Amino acid sequence: MISTSTRKVLDISVFGAGPNIDVSLSESYSENDISIYDFAITTNESLFPAPITLKWRIPAVNVKGIWKPTTDFAKRIQADWELDHMKSRISIDAPVISLFGNDDSNVITFSCSNPINTIAMNASLREEDNHFYCHVTFFSEHERAVQKFKAQLRLDLRPIHFSDCLRDVSTWWETFDELQPIKVPEIAKKPIYSTWYQFHQNLEEKAIVEECRIAHDVGCKAIIIDDGWQTNDTDRGYDYTGDWQPDRFPEMAGLVNKIHATGMKVAIWYSVPFCGRKSNAYQKFRGKFLTEDHRWAPVFDPRYPEVRDHLIRLYTNALKDWNLDGFKLDFIDDFHLYDDTPLGAEEGRDYGSINEAVDRLLSDVIKNLKAIKSDIFIEFRQKYTGPAMRKYGNMFRAFDCPGDAVMNRVRIADIRMITGNTAVHADMITWHNDEAVEVAALQYINILFGVPQLSVMLREIPANHKRMIAFYTKYWNENSDTIMNGCFVPFKPLANYPTQRVSKDEKTIIGVYEELVIGLDSADKTIHIHNGQIAEQLVVRNTMDLGTYRCKVFDCLGTLVSDTHIDFNIGLLEISVPPCGILIAEKL
Repeated sequence: MISTSTRKVLDISVFGAGPNIDVSLSESYSENDISIYDFAITTNESLFPAPITLKWRIPAVNVKGIWKPTTDFAKRIQADWELDHMKSRISIDAPVISLFGNDDSNVITFSCSNPINTIAMNASLREEDNHFYCHVTFFSEHERAVQKFKAQLRLDLRPIHFSDCLRDVSTWWETFDELQPIKVPEIAKKPIYSTWYQFHQNLEEKAIVEECRIAHDVGCKAIIIDDGWQTNDTDRGYDYTGDWQPDRFPEMAGLVNKIHATGMKVAIWYSVPFCGRKSNAYQKFRGKFLTEDHRWAPVFDPRYPEVRDHLIRLYTNALKDWNLDGFKLDFIDDFHLYDDTPLGAEEGRDYGSINEAVDRLLSDVIKNLKAIKSDIFIEFRQKYTGPAMRKYGNMFRAFDCPGDAVMNRVRIADIRMITGNTAVHADMITWHNDEAVEVAALQYINILFGVPQLSVMLREIPANHKRMIAFYTKYWNENSDTIMNGCFVPFKPLANYPTQRVSKDEKTIIGVYEELVIGLDSADKTIHIHNGQIAEQLVVRNTMDLGTYRCKVFDCLGTLVSDTHIDFNIGLLEISVPPCGILIAEKL
């Protein structure tokens, strides 16, 4: 890693504290280039404080880009006259930013202990002095009155790989009692079939059951029945949300039983915040919405206990009555402050803070669901994949990117670096039936380091496509322990992680997505290299003599195309591997 001159104590200043607020900021820990600061405010009476900002600067030395939890392809350096700051709250992002160097080394990673309340953060370059100005702003959103507030700020200046710093932030969050993740059941770590991209709202029982039979045969273990199960309306709107009666499948328990008979577990989808104007719930809860001026549907206000009770009953009754195994709880990020949202814990609201009410809602949801079925699995999708959401969800899925293999790869990596052992899932992969099988395989090989989710019509795809799916799913299931539990490192974030690797117990699995040279520096017993490109060879640079390996090469259909011994000597080594094929090297 490149050595820099920024390793020093940072001067953090406090801005914006009003005359009636006592503010304290003190360093409580400092060791090995990691510092933790305690921030607190107290007031004589509850009030809506003006924004209070912690600011510091560092020299712009060896900074290539800036990592934020959900910036996707936009990891470039931001100038200070670009005033669009990152905002984190319980249902959006996570309070962490990392500046990385030209060799992927960490320059500074800073994070906050409070992922529930709204926090604005940024690190932007000032051209006048070539420094990065970093800040964390509390109370940027006037959602509640406070009298006491405290949080911690963690600064990490260690010159190690930036992903190691992010992983340590995740571990740090887990040390707080109020951020303890729930257990991840085994089913959350298994490939899943989803109805969404193929069926959309046009669901039909016979077709679903048949898809489940085929999906189970190719290695999937569960199905998510997405939007459409609750209504016969197919306009992709949300007018009928809120009641959640299975109009399309009035015998939902029977459908679940038929799916269970195929060997698959079952989860169903709910858009949690929405209450459509054509639902009975809309009339019942008039006046108890965060807003009615939403492009899809009025948004429930979770600060009302009767709203929370209504939502909890929906899920617990469905779990008991239909014998479900999991839920996809969607659109959590639409729980937030709107221009017309009333403020404060008044008129029957027992919370002033929307974010804290969401925390209460989801805490009660998972408590009640786990009391019925301890191994329940709950899927949340980006952007609500921060540390607080790990308390209630055990599956985090990449945000929708149908057909976009590169985006799927990037989003999986970004989620995975800060979510510990929570199961990180791919967005559902899908492609056109006329696609060449090698190109279709790109969708699968790019999601190698997340749990596969599949959304293609298995009854209709070409035979070689189904063979490819079966091969890759079998491979993923056989290697899931390494993939899910190994040390994961994605390289070159500004280049969209063109190589990624995971290692565990002398086994390394590498994904290569551009025509790059892959560096090997340890003689693991087993090395798998996935050729996630249309090129027909892999180039390896060995930094030492690693020994002789038996090398099997498979194409994307699982056909063995070569089986030979290769000396992994120091220097460059070119190995022929078909597009989207796999090199499996076992040390002799």
